[in-house]
Amino acid sequence: MRQNDSTARIAHVFSGTFVHSTPQTAVEILENCVLGVDDEGKIAFIEKDKDLVSVSKIWGFETSDIKQLGQNEFLMPGMVDTHIHASQYSYSGTALDLPLLEWLNTYTFPVEAKYKDLDFANDVYTKVVRRTLKNGTTTACYFATIHTDASLLLGELADKFGQRALVGKVCMDCNSAVPQYKESQSECKVETDRFIKELLKKKYPNVKPVVTPRFAPSCSASLLSELGEIANNNKLHIQSHISESKGEVELVKTLFPGCKSYTDVYLKHNLLTDRTVMAHGCHLTDEELEIFHETGSAISHCPNSNISICSGMLNVRNVLKHKVKLGLGTDVAGGYSPSMLDAIRRTLDTSKTLTIQDPQHQTLTFEEVFRLATLGGCEALSMDEQTGNFVVGKDFDALRVNVCVPDGPIDLFPGEGPKVILEKFLNLGKFFF
Repeated sequence: MRQNDSTARIAHVFSGTFVHSTPQTAVEILENCVLGVDDEGKIAFIEKDKDLVSVSKIWGFETSDIKQLGQNEFLMPGMVDTHIHASQYSYSGTALDLPLLEWLNTYTFPVEAKYKDLDFANDVYTKVVRRTLKNGTTTACYFATIHTDASLLLGELADKFGQRALVGKVCMDCNSAVPQYKESQSECKVETDRFIKELLKKKYPNVKPVVTPRFAPSCSASLLSELGEIANNNKLHIQSHISESKGEVELVKTLFPGCKSYTDVYLKHNLLTDRTVMAHGCHLTDEELEIFHETGSAISHCPNSNISICSGMLNVRNVLKHKVKLGLGTDVAGGYSPSMLDAIRRTLDTSKTLTIQDPQHQTLTFEEVFRLATLGGCEALSMDEQTGNFVVGKDFDALRVNVCVPDGPIDLFPGEGPKVILEKFLNLGKFFF
């Protein structure tokens, strides 16, 4: 048993079952354990609870302070949404009748143009942060809009409600369909610099800026280069979209004829780094996946959106085979649900559909997808040294799950162990707050 050599005080102690992932094990279940959290929010210890008195003396807490989890309860890491458009939340659950490029021009850009109105922005952003938290999303990687002040407001709200977040002011200097919704290249640079400076000046503990070119078709080559320089000079995260639909891939070929592939566009403009996450990737080639692996860039798999607007189906197994970092995203509002439980279920559905099409395809297991929604998301966002599982020294970021709440959606039966209970929760559960 490790001695308490820390000056931090133990603030919380939980006893019971803990479910998490490690790089080696998709689901690790720790039964009859006790976990301590210090007053800085870090995991101080996790031990077997055979001798609680000894543990309490070593770590300096009273056994009466222990929060005992019930027989049908467990703690799991908070879920990580690696790709969500906060600015599209107002029309989530609607407007799913068009393919990607038409969908953007018809629904998305006109709505996003409204965010120059801070009252409108405050209403939507308050609701989306609260809703995602209610759905168990403790970490989110957000797209906002081109409006700096509204994007700063989103960061303020994420901090206020206690959500870990990467917030991106969208950059786009090309938009012939909705000409009023774009900036000049110089405006993009000035406003991106202002956004980064002002958000960092707030010193929010868990909210940081992410450089956000919307996607290659909405950005000039010179703007992409400037954004790559800004991200690398400031050591910031980068997010964008890639190879979401076949029509988009063909458009990129015409717009960037000097590039070998969609991936090559971002590579040549220094936008593929070990802090980059690209949404979708449905139509990436094996050669492109090799570049993702070499650069340490990640993919956000957004199965609800991929299916809802008929963009394609990502072969997650092939991505993992290429050792590319991968997390899950809801992609609201292309995806109609802000729930990461939905993202887990759609990921499994997509994998099974690929197996129907090709019986040689190895279907993902629920354990693997659980890891993608938690530790995998943290890896994709380069946060896995800070959070993502229950390891001493990491931030304590957890959900307390009770699968037997009154009138809840899950029925349990004799002999069902914690792994069965976890699977039932992932397939049938919902959050009540």
